[in-house]
Amino acid sequence: MTNWIEHPVILEGHFIKLVPLDKTHFADLIAIGKHPEIWMHLPFDGTESQKLLTELQEALLKRMEGSQYAFTILCKEEHNRVIGSTRLFDMHREHRKVEIGWTWNDPAFWGKGYNIEAKLLLLTYCFEVLGTQRVQLKTRDTNLRSQSAIVKIGARFEGVMRKDRIAKDGSAHDSYLFSIIDDEWPDVKKLLTDLVSRAMMYK
Repeated sequence: MTNWIEHPVILEGHFIKLVPLDKTHFADLIAIGKHPEIWMHLPFDGTESQKLLTELQEALLKRMEGSQYAFTILCKEEHNRVIGSTRLFDMHREHRKVEIGWTWNDPAFWGKGYNIEAKLLLLTYCFEVLGTQRVQLKTRDTNLRSQSAIVKIGARFEGVMRKDRIAKDGSAHDSYLFSIIDDEWPDVKKLLTDLVSRAMMYK
């Protein structure tokens, strides 16, 4: 597989910086992962340190393969403190599409504009550097908080992927599929820029 993304990619905004996931971030991410509320709606339980470590190690391997690109989220306001992770995956260069997901943050930073800026940085990179025509996002049917956050950034609901994921308890769950396409990007970019500017007023 030919790498679509030229490593390293560093994306910097007002509040945060997205840097390539690195082994030096593992200890901080594992500590953040101890918060059970992060994994409530995810099929993966990151409170188990060894499982999360294995997942982070696999993310580095998948970057080398060119199938995913994982970032660590740093808070610039707190001296580049590690506050979470996100990634690009399900990448199809020939169809110019990619998915944003595997996003999780320290709960102390929820609802304060950091996730919105992360999406602005990632979407700008996808549409204006990679030249994607489609970026998709998925979330579990029960994750109302995530669904609301995705709608807030301007993504459109496309439908339900039935029995798309198996939860930690073995039960099947639907996924809700959203997307943003290149025709919509100018309006979405303005929306996200305005939201970030508004968040700056309250810092």
